[in-house]
Amino acid sequence: MSLDLGQGTAALGGRTAPGLVGASRTRGLVVCGVPALLALVLGLWGLRRQGAIWRDEAATWEVAQRSLPEIGHLVGQVDVVHCLYYLLVHTVFEVFGASLAALRLPSVLGLVVAVAATAATGRRLAGPLAGLSAGLVLALLPVMQRYAQEGRSFALVAAGVAVATRLLVGAVYPAERTAARDGRRWWDAWGWRWGAYAAVMLVTALLNWLSLFAWAAHGVTVVLARRRGRRPLLSRWLLTATAIVPGTLPLILASRPQAGQVAWIPPASAASLLGVTAMLVVGLVCARIPRRAPKRPSPVPVGLPLLALPQLGLLLASLLVEPLYVDRYVLFSYIGLSLLVGSTVAWAVRAVPAYGRVRGRGWGRARSEALLAGLMAVVFLALLPLEVGLRTWASRTDDVRVAAHEVAVLARPGDGVVFLPDQRRDAALVTPGAFRGLDDLALAESPVASGTLYGIEAAPERIRTAMLAHGRIVVVGDADDESGSASSSVPPSPRDRVKRAVLARHFTPVDVVEAGGRRVTVYERTR
Repeated sequence: MSLDLGQGTAALGGRTAPGLVGASRTRGLVVCGVPALLALVLGLWGLRRQGAIWRDEAATWEVAQRSLPEIGHLVGQVDVVHCLYYLLVHTVFEVFGASLAALRLPSVLGLVVAVAATAATGRRLAGPLAGLSAGLVLALLPVMQRYAQEGRSFALVAAGVAVATRLLVGAVYPAERTAARDGRRWWDAWGWRWGAYAAVMLVTALLNWLSLFAWAAHGVTVVLARRRGRRPLLSRWLLTATAIVPGTLPLILASRPQAGQVAWIPPASAASLLGVTAMLVVGLVCARIPRRAPKRPSPVPVGLPLLALPQLGLLLASLLVEPLYVDRYVLFSYIGLSLLVGSTVAWAVRAVPAYGRVRGRGWGRARSEALLAGLMAVVFLALLPLEVGLRTWASRTDDVRVAAHEVAVLARPGDGVVFLPDQRRDAALVTPGAFRGLDDLALAESPVASGTLYGIEAAPERIRTAMLAHGRIVVVGDADDESGSASSSVPPSPRDRVKRAVLARHFTPVDVVEAGGRRVTVYERTR
């Protein structure tokens, strides 16, 4: 039985026909529910990733298991931008216990919410079929599936932006029944959606303040709507800044002294520029296709700014201020891409039966939703090898637990252990049992006591003395990093230079294992 995902419900005299209210609600549930269910299934599929946990997730794993005072001590010195997220995962761990499923489930649910909200936005802008298409496109994007299965905040930020976008669309393009009620009370006149929008954007910005790019993109949408005669909108959007800006400014100011946390980011590469260009070209092509539904606003003023402004804004900031461009920081821009592509797909599958009827090729009875289902199935199968690959440890930079396992196999009680660079201490923090009985030769103050992610290491001379006092040392580093730095764009610290100099002069490697993106090397003293 077809749900007739056409252009929407009929209206009689400015009111929705009573007999169609139930059908409209059913369509709404289908439009939002089907993509959300797909996102949930894809998010739960292979969630454990063979037990792998990569370095960014390792930070969340370790910090979320600290006490609230210890988390407060940490964010006062580093990672304040992730404070709200750490508190959320800490709460999840307190309720459900620390596990990989508990670590990643908030991100899975974040994608589910983002997909449902995007589908609802597409439905309001271009009809049910466009909403269904937009939600399915977002759920199937490999980049969204990746971050739906990581213990970081990016999928949750995308969910916040998607919900805020839906609230904004409801305020900027109200339905006839909503518009008729405006003016009865101050709250109706200002719009409850604006208040909810401000609250959602504030919470989203506190999860990651780079989501303010989405707020700016929404401003472009408001300006474009204002040009079409809705003049009060701009003042109402600006009024939301009275909550969003003061609420986020302390976080922005507190994060500035901690800018060293992103010193590893290299300048935007040619591949990044090419990827952004390709997305913008796709968005612009979709924006040019004439598909506007009767009595509905176009998705272009909403989708195109949300796609373009965050991507270009972060690239510009990377060029003018400091390197900052990492695609996951503006993951929410894919919501704009999905709205544009989804509405274009809906236009295309609606056009096929119409073309068939004109040409007499037997397509007249084909249902648009059946064509959409078939198209999405083909896309899923085409992406299947990539989707399977995303659910292996090899899809991430490294696997902290594999390195810890190799240490447990190679090390002997009483051996020293050195981390090159100190960030690779995350293996010991995530799997401390593998390092039991080993002497961390460089550590002067533990991560918890120092309020840091990886602890504070001793002065270079003290590290040299401690290393020379041991006959065997196990070194944990990156498999593809000979310099010992956290990134090729960051030079090794004086402590790391001393570690390498002592190893090169006084020790000989006797066993080397590369696994999970890490290198574990056993050195023995020669002289």
